[in-house]
Amino acid sequence: MRYFIFIFIFIIVATVSIMGFRGSKSLKPPLEVFPDMDRMGKYKPQAENTFYVDGMADRPAVPGTVAAGSFNEDHYFSTGKINNQWGKGFPVKVNHKLIQLGEEKFNIHCSVCHGLSGDGNGITKTYGMIATPTYHSNRLRSMPEGEIFNTITHGKNTMGAYGVKLRLQERWAIIAYMRTLQKSQNARLEDVPLDMRKVFLQ
Repeated sequence: MRYFIFIFIFIIVATVSIMGFRGSKSLKPPLEVFPDMDRMGKYKPQAENTFYVDGMADRPAVPGTVAAGSFNEDHYFSTGKINNQWGKGFPVKVNHKLIQLGEEKFNIHCSVCHGLSGDGNGITKTYGMIATPTYHSNRLRSMPEGEIFNTITHGKNTMGAYGVKLRLQERWAIIAYMRTLQKSQNARLEDVPLDMRKVFLQ
């Protein structure tokens, strides 16, 4: 018991002594037990750095580099608009490779809400997301591709923006795949090539 009292008194005296320094001024850096990388070694802008041959810490930009979203020669390709109106059609060549890319990105980013067939019955519906539209409505089948591109880029209502997750080419690829899904659910026999119709007539 005697040792416990001595230890207890020592702890109190040590605590009071340390706390007594609070508010005192010093020219020395403060003692940090866990600095949490608050102060790390770094080079300031335009500082010297002998590691590189030119002696500069700042590294030159890669030739042709532009700020994200600040430049694109094809306005429709990057905005979905032609003369300030939603454009129709695709600014890229639609082929099997593009549609395959669209399917890949659609399954990753879109199918969880819109469903694998675009009917709006994705897995999120089982968790209360009941307002996801189907791609097979007349409204979305007739919607200009440029407007769909804008929705993917900036989001709409409860749908988030995917412009930061998908490159321009990937967004147009998703739209191409979306049109494929729409066609698959609203196709006529006349839309099938002649040499393939016999498959459906058997």
